Amino acid sequence: MLDKMLKRILTARVYDLAIETPLQTAPLISRRLGNEVLVKREDMQPVFSFKLRGAANKMRCLSPEALARGVICASAGNHAQGVALSARHLKVRSVIVMPTTTPEIKVNSVRNHGAEVVLFGDTFDQACTHALQLQKEHGLTFIHPYDDFDVIAGQGTIGMEIMRQTGPVDAIYLPVGGGGLAAGVAAYWKALHPETKIIAVEAEDSACFKAAFDKGERVKLPEVGIFADGVAVALVGEHTWEILRHTVDECITVSTDEICASIKDMFEDLRLISEPAGAVSLAGLKKHAAAKGWTGKKLVCISSGANVSFGRLRHISERTELGAHREGLFAVTIPERPGSFLAFCNQLGGCNITEFNYRMNTQTAAHLFVGIELKRGPEERHELLKRLESLGGPVLDLTDNEMAKLHIRYMVGGHCSDTRDERLFRVEFPERPGALHKFISRLGDQWNISIFHYRNHAAAFGRVLLGIQCPDHRLADLKACLDEVGYPWHDESGNPAYDIFLS
Repeated sequence: MLDKMLKRILTARVYDLAIETPLQTAPLISRRLGNEVLVKREDMQPVFSFKLRGAANKMRCLSPEALARGVICASAGNHAQGVALSARHLKVRSVIVMPTTTPEIKVNSVRNHGAEVVLFGDTFDQACTHALQLQKEHGLTFIHPYDDFDVIAGQGTIGMEIMRQTGPVDAIYLPVGGGGLAAGVAAYWKALHPETKIIAVEAEDSACFKAAFDKGERVKLPEVGIFADGVAVALVGEHTWEILRHTVDECITVSTDEICASIKDMFEDLRLISEPAGAVSLAGLKKHAAAKGWTGKKLVCISSGANVSFGRLRHISERTELGAHREGLFAVTIPERPGSFLAFCNQLGGCNITEFNYRMNTQTAAHLFVGIELKRGPEERHELLKRLESLGGPVLDLTDNEMAKLHIRYMVGGHCSDTRDERLFRVEFPERPGALHKFISRLGDQWNISIFHYRNHAAAFGRVLLGIQCPDHRLADLKACLDEVGYPWHDESGNPAYDIFLS
């Protein structure tokens, strides 16, 4: 199989549209990690993503008859731009089906390349199903974003360029969504340099390949996170899986915070503003190299895309310090008496406060929500926790508490005098005009809402923290109602941050 893929890659026709992108040293990251870190700049392609390679090669492999019928694809944005640009270059019709959650910057870019855009579904899988239906109805030629040998070969030219630009390396970190890029690069390197470690990296909330890697067969995830929309795939491709299962040495996952921290790293080192999926590879490199204790290695990651809407940068910047272990969040209870606040400040010494919220709870106690800059990472965080505990009141480390990071730190108010039968839920739904109204309408009027906090993350997805008064005997009905609403939800009623700041 590898020999056949190697031949396909060597004969791939991508360079009438794609360019050979540079492989750049990241000096700041390299110095911090004690390894030579090289970044393959696929964000510099004409469509700001590697996807142009696979689309261009596939289109060149189609017969004149297939091209004459026109082409169609499903994509969250980057493959769509590659197909649209290739179709315009070859003067053929292109129809692109995109999830309604696709960032507007990607939708507009596809339209600007002359394609017909159809918005359908909340996920890639829903968009893909609709695209296949349209293909049958209109006789179009379907261009798969990753599960096609010609597409895989086009992406594999990235691996060919890396080898030509730097020679042998110790490890290559490959982002995985459907697996096209990873399969192409892995096939090329394992055919010629099998000693190089191939590390697959996924966002932890859409880790379909890791599920397959651990089980030994493809696994379809019941739901996927959409923060790193470029790799938000529920099932790794059939062809890509057959290649990756024989070429990947390890598979790791990275969190949203770790991805955001890597976006900041890329900006500070290379003045590159990456989309979330584009930073997955670097996030995996940092995490894996640290876990292995590697030094003096030559490590390659791929900046796979830079199609990020400007509004999303707000959310990304909020999470970067947490992802880099440079900020800790704490809930601290102090006595409500003169001098206790001063004692709290004395314990922090010269620490830099990133956020501070104070709320008197009772006549004897006050709650503080505080963010503190960490200069020495997790070690300093644990030291701070012990120092704050010496004040005598309860202290809770909220740094890894998703509800606290998404909602509590942005909420103003306090405790309710009567929270009997109150249940707390965290809900996520794709954002589009009317989405919030649709969510409330589906919930119906049978429940008394006691807390509602909503955040829109740059028109990509919305998050709600929802409090509902519900007695024990109706809890099953409430959860069934939330299931019928159809959006991912999490019961947060037992979250300690709720007990401290809201209940």
